[in-house]
Amino acid sequence: MKSELKSRTSNLEHRAVSALRAHPNNPRTHSARQLKQIEASISRFGFLNPVLIDSENRIIAGHGRVSAARSLGLESVPVLSISGMSEAERRAYIIADNRLAELAGWDDDLLRVELGGILELEPDFDLDLTGFAGAELEALLNAADDSRGEPEAPEVDRTNVVTRTGDLWVLGKHRLLCGDARDPAVLERLMDGELAQMVITDPPYNVPVDGHVCGLGKVKHAEFAMASGEMSEGEFEDFLRQVLSNLAASSVDGSIHFVCMDWRHMRELLAAGHAVYDELKNLIVWNKDNGGMGAFYRSKHELVLGCLNPRADAGPKLDQGFQWVRN
Repeated sequence: MKSELKSRTSNLEHRAVSALRAHPNNPRTHSARQLKQIEASISRFGFLNPVLIDSENRIIAGHGRVSAARSLGLESVPVLSISGMSEAERRAYIIADNRLAELAGWDDDLLRVELGGILELEPDFDLDLTGFAGAELEALLNAADDSRGEPEAPEVDRTNVVTRTGDLWVLGKHRLLCGDARDPAVLERLMDGELAQMVITDPPYNVPVDGHVCGLGKVKHAEFAMASGEMSEGEFEDFLRQVLSNLAASSVDGSIHFVCMDWRHMRELLAAGHAVYDELKNLIVWNKDNGGMGAFYRSKHELVLGCLNPRADAGPKLDQGFQWVRN
């Protein structure tokens, strides 16, 4: 069997590009973008993959490479001549040569290692030459490895906590206060007579941290002081309404408030938001890198309500659906 298979291919030789003929019924298509990628690959690496042809110079495998060679002005390309195939076998192989490659997959972790390794060797290397490009390439390079979980954080001495409730830290133009957002006096002290032009807030989700938030090694996340799974629906809705009301009073008319929430308690947030804000402008999807814990479907996103603060004639236009992507 091995000798029979070997006898079907000739020795490697070069054949004039002008002499090669495309299969008239080749079902494989090549976009202009892909042909440009093939051209770039040949220009950088050389013509390393021989074209398979039959005895009449008809292309069996390599239509895209031959088209790219013509565009590059190459006079000849390496070929292997195939003999001993029936017409049915030849036509079947033209399909199989493309389809079988499509059925393979990728080990994303190893692929990420290889792409990163290439850049370590040559920081200016054009990774588009690999066939990965744009957002797909960026996502591969930036995505965190699920197996690593969260990055190791330095051990914190929690027995000697410095900040106490009521402490106000002034960091240049920034002000950071440790307090209860349900208390209007806390917001008044924090804002010091100013009003926020935009609010981005991530309140507790009324979901226990234990079993829902990753922690690797020494990293252990403490439960929230409140709204960490102990509240009923009504209690959590009241909690959110108090907080959002204070935020609305501490921000300018027409400001947009972005409020993050877990899918489990969107009903309570919508009810609280309806009581406080003039309008729900949009639902934003924060598209993250990795799925979270604690659900049958590991959500790789976070939901964010975009709400319009009351007493405004008009606000920013958020009528177009969109998503935030974290890379």
